[in-house]
Amino acid sequence: MEAIKSIDTIERYNDYFGVATRHPLVTVIDARREAQPVHFCPKLYHIYAILMKDIDCGALKYGRGSYDYQQGTMLFISPGQVMGSADDGTLHQPDGWVLGFHPDFIHRSALQHLLQEYSFFSYSANEALHLSEPERETIISCMRRIKEELDSPIDRHTKALVIENIKLLLSYCQRFYDRQFITRKPINSDLLTRFEILLADFFHTGQALAEGLPSVRYFADKLCLSPSYLSDLLKKETGKTALRHIQLKAVDVAKAEMSDPAKSLSQVGYQLGFPYPQHFSRWFKKMTGQTPTNYREALIATASSPK
Repeated sequence: MEAIKSIDTIERYNDYFGVATRHPLVTVIDARREAQPVHFCPKLYHIYAILMKDIDCGALKYGRGSYDYQQGTMLFISPGQVMGSADDGTLHQPDGWVLGFHPDFIHRSALQHLLQEYSFFSYSANEALHLSEPERETIISCMRRIKEELDSPIDRHTKALVIENIKLLLSYCQRFYDRQFITRKPINSDLLTRFEILLADFFHTGQALAEGLPSVRYFADKLCLSPSYLSDLLKKETGKTALRHIQLKAVDVAKAEMSDPAKSLSQVGYQLGFPYPQHFSRWFKKMTGQTPTNYREALIATASSPK
């Protein structure tokens, strides 16, 4: 098994590309002009990295998946992720742009909290961002501004200006991802249909009884997507996250089962994967504002009222 290279500092990342370290916590590399030819290798990242590739660089391994880069394709890597192609024994000239920054660089800054909103850092490789030519030029412009700041003497303004430009770059990436969701609407509609079928099958085949309520990851794995991408896709298409879809489906199933007077409330909860009636009762009240007992009483009252 090929050894995984640990990228735990900006200096080590710069060393991989054969470039000088201008700042100990952040780097921008114009790969075609600055980087030396490299051997591919899988890398464990302890830093954030944003890659924009302009040439095919082989079948890139990204976590459990793989992806063939196209021109103007971006990937976003957060600490703890493994990415990289296997070494094929030859040297390759990197192309495109690389932005890397250590978590310490954004510590106690607004960007540290904003990063949680950029869910594309946890997308899979097959969910990469594909740029149009104008979008590609916008990203390169942002990279160049950060690079120009790092190439200047470091002063008390450097950190704030670099962070602001990283935020600007990520905001553009969010906009471009929103555009990509729209332009992929036919594909997204197919994924939504498949998700709804899987969701219905989970409850109708009794899987909830054996496994409990399903997670977003369960359906993401079935659809070969990351949980973050699936949730973002559903939010864009329907206004609801994947978790909310699952919750609403479970509530609908619970209500349908409670309409059968032959079934006790504990039986209904058990069918949904709740081993204890009080757990089911707390969950149902949290979802609907009513206890299962109150909901069933209301059903009986409605059914027995004169027409």
